[in-house]
Amino acid sequence: MLNYLIRRIGYGFLILLGVNLLTFVLFFTVNTPDDMARLNIGGKRVTAEQITKWKAQRGYDKPLYWNAESEGLDKLTDTVFWDRSVSLFALDFGRADAESAGNIGHQVATRMGVSLQLAVPLFLLQVVVSTAFALLLVFFRHSRIDFWGVVLCVLMLSISSLFYIIFGQFLFSKVMRLVPISGYDGGLDAVKFLILPVLLSLLSRLGGEARLYRAMFLEEVGKDYVRTARAKGLAEHVVLMRHVLRNALIPIITSAGSYLPYVFLGSLVFESFFGIPGLGTYVIEAIGSQDFAIVRTMVFLGSLLYIATYVLIDVAYTWVDPRVRLG
Repeated sequence: MLNYLIRRIGYGFLILLGVNLLTFVLFFTVNTPDDMARLNIGGKRVTAEQITKWKAQRGYDKPLYWNAESEGLDKLTDTVFWDRSVSLFALDFGRADAESAGNIGHQVATRMGVSLQLAVPLFLLQVVVSTAFALLLVFFRHSRIDFWGVVLCVLMLSISSLFYIIFGQFLFSKVMRLVPISGYDGGLDAVKFLILPVLLSLLSRLGGEARLYRAMFLEEVGKDYVRTARAKGLAEHVVLMRHVLRNALIPIITSAGSYLPYVFLGSLVFESFFGIPGLGTYVIEAIGSQDFAIVRTMVFLGSLLYIATYVLIDVAYTWVDPRVRLG
């Protein structure tokens, strides 16, 4: 397994390097440092002196890839690419392009904690509730409970998450006044602001997840080992929990694991609508203000988290099924 992990980490590094390089090239092909200065300074009358000062403050006054005026290794390191792209591998995110945005690393560390408060309970609830609901439908398969449960799943996955947000805010905040309609506060007060987005996000994903897990369980139910377990006199709920669920864990881990990067990066839609100052909101604000330094950083973090997630998923396969060998 060690050789496999080393190889996967090596592949992941090359992928991350390629994504980072491509992102940098695309950003500076579409916008030159002068264009970025004009966008961030704003106003119709931007002087050359203001542009030069803005670029010097943020390190954009250097050559992009190669500094012919420097000597030795500085020809490579004294460049915008090294300062703004290669430095990301050391998790040195630098300063945002906007005047008031400050240090990106500090913002990421602060906002990630807020995003985790929303996403971690949602992730755990999503796996537990979707799995339990799917097992319930399989237990009552070919009955009215199963039929109407599938209809409900199709109905839920057919509705946009925006509808859940708008309807939930209207019903639970405006009409029933159970929770705040939006906003955020630290400490234990954060709970009252996070309950509604967690529940609505859970509902918006429940239909698709439960229907997928139900299909996985039904495929396992028809296999020989299940018939053997029943022939030995095991109760149906024992067969489902002890055998069917265990053998369906690999696709469940794959499906649930693909959501892990969002646990750290936050939800763009839900954080924006509920005014939660997490990483999702941070990205939306950066796109709105055309702060390319923040966007590049979030693209890098997203790629890093996706690569790390799928390595962890592969390792989890060996824990779930001892027959799986990584090589």
